[in-house]
Amino acid sequence: MLQPFKIGDKIQIAHIVTANDIAQFQGETIHEVYATYSIAREAEWAGRQFVLQMKEADEEGIGTFVNIEHKAPAFIGEKVVFESVLEEVSGNNVICSFTAKVGHRIIATGKTGQKIILREKLNKHFDSFR
Repeated sequence: MLQPFKIGDKIQIAHIVTANDIAQFQGETIHEVYATYSIAREAEWAGRQFVLQMKEADEEGIGTFVNIEHKAPAFIGEKVVFESVLEEVSGNNVICSFTAKVGHRIIATGKTGQKIILREKLNKHFDSFR
């Protein structure tokens, strides 16, 4: 595992909200706003940007948790900017906080966790559950 970052480093990604991102369950639209579960996907992707630069060729990252406080709506067509901040690297655990904004409006905050492990070990772990 590589260590190219220091605690406090930031990475930003952007996502345009689409109809696929809105709150829907069992084929029923609940609200035409950015769903919390869709925010989780992009928040984890934002944190993964650190992992992609930290893992070596024979390693892979795996998500361990996502915590979200959904504060405000984002609508279809709006650009959401996720800023991920490297909070902690403990062994092979990578913890990031994130803020998601539309302009100056904060729509969500939270934390994500990922673990970097040998790809071979990960595959064996998965195989043990098959």
